[in-house]
Amino acid sequence: MAIVELLNQDMKQAMKDKDKVKLGVIRMVKASMQNEAIKLQKDALSEEEELTVLARELKQRKDSLHEFKEAEREDLVSKLEDEINIIQAYMPEQLSDEELEKIVVQTIEEVQAQSKKDMGKVMSALMPKVKGKAEGSRVNQLVQKNLS
Repeated sequence: MAIVELLNQDMKQAMKDKDKVKLGVIRMVKASMQNEAIKLQKDALSEEEELTVLARELKQRKDSLHEFKEAEREDLVSKLEDEINIIQAYMPEQLSDEELEKIVVQTIEEVQAQSKKDMGKVMSALMPKVKGKAEGSRVNQLVQKNLS
């Protein structure tokens, strides 16, 4: 089932349950997806494009969460944590460190990378393989570790 269809189902259920937090998050994500479709001049997004939008929404909230924790705004921290949990429910299962390490090593061999100078080549080949399944910062760290 496409992510948009799942969002529509969950939005209806959130309305029935009067779950304002979940309803608000779903509406924001759907709006982001519609904006992306308009930007790309498409009627509907592919599943990969939907994952890109979800990942972007998740990253924005995680960045904000970090800022709010530093500013000791506990009222906003708990709200954002709830939003993050809701969005993560629509993301694919995250890769374990071992699985990600295996994919990183395999990709480094595929592109025949020798040093950190080849980092861009490795990352451009690797990111489509792990899209939505691992955070870019985690991937970046593993690539650097394996290239040094």
